[in-house]
Amino acid sequence: MSDLRVVPVREHGRDLLHVTLRSGRTLAWYDHEQARVTVLSTGDADAVLAALAPYLSGRVTVGPPVVPGAADLARLALHPDDDLAPNRPGEALRIDLERVPASRHRFRGRDGRPEALAAEEATGAALEALEPGGWRVLHSVPLPGTDRLAHLTIGPAGSFAVSVLAGRGRRVRIADPQVTVGRSAPVPLLRTARSLAERASHALTAPVAPVLVVVGAGALTPGAAPRDLRVLTATGLAALGRTGGVLKPAEVETLYATARDRGTWRRL
Repeated sequence: MSDLRVVPVREHGRDLLHVTLRSGRTLAWYDHEQARVTVLSTGDADAVLAALAPYLSGRVTVGPPVVPGAADLARLALHPDDDLAPNRPGEALRIDLERVPASRHRFRGRDGRPEALAAEEATGAALEALEPGGWRVLHSVPLPGTDRLAHLTIGPAGSFAVSVLAGRGRRVRIADPQVTVGRSAPVPLLRTARSLAERASHALTAPVAPVLVVVGAGALTPGAAPRDLRVLTATGLAALGRTGGVLKPAEVETLYATARDRGTWRRL
């Protein structure tokens, strides 16, 4: 087969190489950490190994999926263009910065995009650290129009739409629904976070709770506990991973399979 493509994909905190046909159908994937090439049909093994030859090092195991689970089936069923799982933290901001670099943005005033991207990356890393505990994470989920979910995480404690605020070393004051960073004008950020969670709940037909993560604040003044919304720091997300009792593992995988399909969000 001369029409095979090797596509890098990040799933569940692991970097994989998918071998696909030009149509997008996956034939195999290579996990460098496990030194394993998983092929769906042994008849394709020679062509798959030839395509992966530049990326292989040392001895690797080649064989069919050991036990294909719900996540594997979801990955294979989706066309790569419709699979949101490979999105990196801050994907939309990365693309925007590549299109209009910060150096060309200066005439518009202070460009906060690099700090916003760093905040989303820190939050994404903290969320991915929960994955060994049965959590699944999606980053930069596009919604109709220009809105997006910075992160969606699904695990034993339920589903959460995670919004992110870069504190920029300043005091962050919260007075529901307003959020004030330093001397800037207050913004109804908690209202926006709730709205995004409601839209996610509608798309998934399941409860989704809002979370605001504040990264890099000089000080955080939360005021009274916001209604129906958690305000956390990136390091505080570990506490979320220690809670549970809401979703079973099979329910987590089912919701994740639905959420990673771009088509789920187009129906909003």
